[in-house]
Amino acid sequence: MPAPRIKSPGALIAESGADREGHGLKRTMGLFQLICFGIGAIVGTGIFVGLSDSVAQAGPAVVVSFVLAAITCVFTALSFAELGGAIPVSGSSYSFAYAGLGESTAFLVGWCLLLEYGISISAVAVGWSQYVNELLHSLTGWQLPAALSAGPGDGGVVNLPAVIVIAMASVLLVRGVRESARATAVMAAVKLVILLAFCAIGYSAFKDGNLTPFSPAGLGGIGAGTTAAFFSYIGFDAITTAGEEAKNPRRDIPIAILVCMGLVTLLYCAVALAAIGAIGGKQVAGRPAALSYVVNEVTGSTVGGGVIAFGAVVAIASVVLAVMYGQTRILMSMSRDGLIPRVFEKVSPRTSTPVAGTLIVAVVFAVPAAFASLDAVMNLCTIGTLAIMAVVNITVIALRRREPGLARSFRVPLYPVGPLLGVGFCLYLMYETGWQTWIQFAVFLAVGLLIYVAYGRRHSTLATEAPEVTTDAADPELQAV
Repeated sequence: MPAPRIKSPGALIAESGADREGHGLKRTMGLFQLICFGIGAIVGTGIFVGLSDSVAQAGPAVVVSFVLAAITCVFTALSFAELGGAIPVSGSSYSFAYAGLGESTAFLVGWCLLLEYGISISAVAVGWSQYVNELLHSLTGWQLPAALSAGPGDGGVVNLPAVIVIAMASVLLVRGVRESARATAVMAAVKLVILLAFCAIGYSAFKDGNLTPFSPAGLGGIGAGTTAAFFSYIGFDAITTAGEEAKNPRRDIPIAILVCMGLVTLLYCAVALAAIGAIGGKQVAGRPAALSYVVNEVTGSTVGGGVIAFGAVVAIASVVLAVMYGQTRILMSMSRDGLIPRVFEKVSPRTSTPVAGTLIVAVVFAVPAAFASLDAVMNLCTIGTLAIMAVVNITVIALRRREPGLARSFRVPLYPVGPLLGVGFCLYLMYETGWQTWIQFAVFLAVGLLIYVAYGRRHSTLATEAPEVTTDAADPELQAV
């Protein structure tokens, strides 16, 4: 059996920052921008739209579900922090797997990232459409007709707002990273203020009786709620995709990941308690635009709900922006390695952004946002993301053994227990998605493997480059970033 094609961390870093034409990405993002970027990627549809689905599964015990989902993510976040500080490149978990487990595994990770990021872009855009209608109704009493605000599967013809938000994000990303980072920072501040205001309103009407029964569906409901709540945390790994555009990636990426996870977990639990404590879990469960509904019920006016809807519109738009950014950078890394067509690696000399790749991503994922009902593939998105996280935890262990001398600005505490617990939590939540999702995921991986064998393996740069590119020895370039 041939040895796996492995690209050393030094080779990954040496190749990063410039395409074959010599036009590189610019390091313009500081720690504050990275934290805002992380919050922008995480806080959005999961809490503004998905909260009602989690409450429907777990009831008031959704707070426990959020904590369990956070624990699952925290162990993996620690692994991302170690790898992001050691290998600061745009490829994120794809590049980490390439260095630790080999090319075929890395390709499948990149294939799964199309689920995590790509489907997220479409799903988040659909959620944005719901709150746009809520905002229009609050401001004018008028809403977009169903034909223009939902796809055929949801009783409409085309989801026009979903297409618009993807188009706006792509235009901003094409203009430049500095502009995108500034916009993300502003939007992150707006959504945090809005959610804190929601908490203030919700807790003003808080009633202990609304929290009983605390866990109407028992442990099974909490487990199902945890799987649903997990989608709310998807996006924290996008911070590592800024490895080539962060000013001090070795220091700032680990800090940004840990700060974001702590802030987001506290915020989610506070919002969930405020919503349920104000009107009860049965009123929140399955409710579209649930946070606006809670505020309207508490205040007896649509004005407060309109403000929340505005915050949701801003929040969800920032998620589309941040996740699209991450997707384009991962595709750029895969293209640079020859595993997908070279068009994705080309960087504009004028804007220092992958213009063609960004526009392709926008068009490809605007189509399902406009016409498809994405409920059927959300569990597939979740299981794909969990599989990636499990691989990242395993990669930490593999690289500790293969590259003991690798410069690491952060180390996972309680190694190897931490990464192993991360794998265990991921496998538990994958189990909770159900056997039908496992079958869908197996078929999805089989298709990805066929694409790798038919195209990626034959066009890989490692198939034609000199052997020294794949050496495992520590590389001096690691110290230069």
